[in-house]
Amino acid sequence: MTTFTAWKFDTPGGAQAAREQLDLARAEGLVKVIDRAVLEWPEGAEKPSLRHSRDDEWRGTGWGAFWGLVVGTVFFVPMLGAVAIGAGAGALYQHLQGVGITKEQLESIRDQTVPGTSVLFAVTDEGNLDRLGERFRGFQGHLVSTNLTGAERALLLETFD
Repeated sequence: MTTFTAWKFDTPGGAQAAREQLDLARAEGLVKVIDRAVLEWPEGAEKPSLRHSRDDEWRGTGWGAFWGLVVGTVFFVPMLGAVAIGAGAGALYQHLQGVGITKEQLESIRDQTVPGTSVLFAVTDEGNLDRLGERFRGFQGHLVSTNLTGAERALLLETFD
């Protein structure tokens, strides 16, 4: 089963440390990582920054667009104001819902991500979430998770891979 997850951490470096742990879990066969990205928002910064892994440059371009859409929808669309974005925001939210990410989840991520925090976003497959969750104990993160259906997975891969 393909899963979109977002782990929020109370430090700017927490998501990067968790990404390293996710990579170790992938190397040990606990999970297939389709792609991941780290959002960091250091104290004093005006806005967060996104680092996409780009392990495979060919695939990285599509996934970079996906993470840009997620982060843009979460952090930058609300700042533009309802009048300026009109139907555009609705279209972005609808596109993300088409791959199993709800507006409520995006709003939850946005509301919890403030200066001094970070988020690890991942799209994974064939993972043992219980065993993977054990790996993240002690990281003091908050997990938001969506299990995607087969159709949502196909759409996600077709659109961004």
